[in-house]
Amino acid sequence: MTTEHKKAKTIAIDGPAAAGKSSVGLALAQRLAYLFFDTGVMYRAITLLALEQGISMEDEDALGILAETTTIDVQPPTGYNDGRYYTVLVDSRDSTWALRTPEVDANVSYVAAHPRVRLALTAQQRRIGQRGRVVMVGRDIGTVVMPDADVKFYLDASLEERARRRYNELVARGQSTDYEAILADLRERDRLDSTRAMAPLRRAADAIYVDTTGLSRDEVVEYLLGLLQAREEVSSS
Repeated sequence: MTTEHKKAKTIAIDGPAAAGKSSVGLALAQRLAYLFFDTGVMYRAITLLALEQGISMEDEDALGILAETTTIDVQPPTGYNDGRYYTVLVDSRDSTWALRTPEVDANVSYVAAHPRVRLALTAQQRRIGQRGRVVMVGRDIGTVVMPDADVKFYLDASLEERARRRYNELVARGQSTDYEAILADLRERDRLDSTRAMAPLRRAADAIYVDTTGLSRDEVVEYLLGLLQAREEVSSS
């Protein structure tokens, strides 16, 4: 059974890596019957193309051209039965699963740090967001991509908690991994995301802060649904 919140057509969820944005955003979107749009897939798409074409992750001009000339679309998973939560089309090519390789994981933050790439992809993200009925997840949704989103949430958790979650996620996928390496990677990703020149990771002034440390995904989702319900009741009173 879905819950309809007519007054919140665009919901932005920001926060650092592994804070629970994707899992919570997905579950929330499913409960609302909205499109789940993890905007990070667009940066992953450009990273994937760069890896395929042998482009350096430091070559902003080449990466910028890729972002400016590649059409990326995110659609509901309709018609597929492979466990996907959305479909990512990169110049009409289904790249949904190719975006989740360890190689892309290791390089996406460097690509996302380039202002020219971010500028090009922000326009594409807005195009999808403006369709409405969407839960958008990322690091600059409420501050840059959709500053006028109906509702903004900022999810956070301790670095150690986030590393544990990422470790468990990778182990569940059957990948060999190391907790300390993940901890170091997340620490570096936080540094890159929060210090980049364009659209650094920060909480929007009007975003609702939610510390997810020690909370399950379902607990966070129910809390957010409660906040949405309360907002709707106030709006209709």
